Amino acid sequence: MVWKHLNLPDPTPIQYDIASYIQSDVRRSIIMAFRGVGKSYVTSAYVVHQLLLDPQLKVLVVSASKQRSDDFSTFTQRLIMEMPVLSHLIAREGQRQSKIAFDVSPAQASHSPSVKSVGITGQLAGSRADLIIADDIEIPNNSATQQMREKLSEAVKEFDAILKPNGRIMFLGTPQTEMTLYALLQERGYDCRVWTGRYPSEDKIDKYSGTLAPFIEDRLVRKTSLCGSPTDPLRFDDEDLTERELSYGRSGFALQYMLDTSLSDSERYPLKLSDIVCMALNSKTAPEGVVWSKSPTNRLSELPMVGLAGDGWYSPMDIQGSWIPYQGSVLAIDPSGRGQDELGYAVVKMLNGYLFVVECGGLIGGYDEKTLQQLADIAKRQSVNFVITESNFGDGMFTELLKPFLTRTYPVTIEEVRHSKQKELRIIDTLEPIMNQHKLIVCQSVVENDWKTIQQYPTEKAQKYSLFYQMTRVTKERGAIAHDDRLDALAMAVAYWVDQVAADAEMAIAERRSEMMDLELGKFLEGTENHKMGVSAYDGARKTSLTWM
Repeated sequence: MVWKHLNLPDPTPIQYDIASYIQSDVRRSIIMAFRGVGKSYVTSAYVVHQLLLDPQLKVLVVSASKQRSDDFSTFTQRLIMEMPVLSHLIAREGQRQSKIAFDVSPAQASHSPSVKSVGITGQLAGSRADLIIADDIEIPNNSATQQMREKLSEAVKEFDAILKPNGRIMFLGTPQTEMTLYALLQERGYDCRVWTGRYPSEDKIDKYSGTLAPFIEDRLVRKTSLCGSPTDPLRFDDEDLTERELSYGRSGFALQYMLDTSLSDSERYPLKLSDIVCMALNSKTAPEGVVWSKSPTNRLSELPMVGLAGDGWYSPMDIQGSWIPYQGSVLAIDPSGRGQDELGYAVVKMLNGYLFVVECGGLIGGYDEKTLQQLADIAKRQSVNFVITESNFGDGMFTELLKPFLTRTYPVTIEEVRHSKQKELRIIDTLEPIMNQHKLIVCQSVVENDWKTIQQYPTEKAQKYSLFYQMTRVTKERGAIAHDDRLDALAMAVAYWVDQVAADAEMAIAERRSEMMDLELGKFLEGTENHKMGVSAYDGARKTSLTWM
């Protein structure tokens, strides 16, 4: 009836299945469904139906933002006011009638309205409800860091305090991170039901740990050829989902449309923040040695942390030697900054085999004059010895555009590098060994600025531009992350020093080998000369002896 009133197409089988589960008697439930399936509409219709059956029911709608929860209650109120079958529920004079709190006509006088909306950070204390609906309570803006996730986890505990006896709590949403709140709630006893955008492959079914909707799982059992095809083709066909996968990246699509939160295993995500040493650095000098630590006492919990569960930032256990000048500095630039991409850059300095990340970020503007001047200013500010750019972009055109700005601002050697290896594999193969050896040192200001600069983007996309989000989400699969510009620039800078160190080592080996050969040759020649002298002495002595005889 609601769908007809709204002039919407008939509900899809997936929507009917969601509606069926919502009407079950599960008291603690989580409904995870792919974006755009219409779960909020279905739930709003359910609320109206429950008020029709029991006008004394008290419903509390909680969302990440007050506006979101208000939209839910406003929509519910409009259904009551516009549908003739519900006209008897329209609030009478003297009853609450606002979008944030309204009564239904048969409701008896109460401190609590029939339907009330509130944001998760709003005033929950004092409310009482038979049914609590947490609609999209987890969003990028409140779950991007570990600190945010812990705060959100504590906030939802308040639900049990305001729930009436025999009441019900229902979460609706889509996971935003691998460490989603919804996974934690399952550990607290919540029943979870998952509707994916595509039928998962057979080897993926077990990852849902029994939460996959029987509607989907049963169909897969009967017809395995469905694997990979859309579960709700009336809403999203294969072409549409493919476009979304390309836009989100594979890991993003896995969360938003496949509801797969089991991706945080070490093999899939090999780069971890905890392998990095994080400390305050300056642009001129660095310590001769840095000792890595993962002790809880060294954890830097105040820094923004966008890594996976259990990951984090750690300061060094010890600083060895004196602070001395860097042995070299390079500015690496990934110039593919067009459309939604950034131009990524990274400044990495080297001392005694340690690589120090002193500046890293992304610039908008592609290769306009403002961007080119900013890069020249960075090179000057950091006193870099070399500038390297990726020649794959525009066949070296970017380098030619940058040269005049460097010449005017900070004359420095600029070189091009060309890559033929798959980007994701190249990044991991470059960074993983250095990080595993704890030779990568990141300045605290880089972490802070990385978080600060991504705030210019929409909240749902912001963290994907973060260097350290990209680092901890990159996999060996092509197209694993939607944006990789900052990470690629860092990998280029690290690769430069790795190649230099390798080249220096080879040169040292060659020089040592040459020295050894020269030494052996010298010994040989010396032996030969001594031999000749010995023969001459022998002949002289022999002649003397013969003369004496």
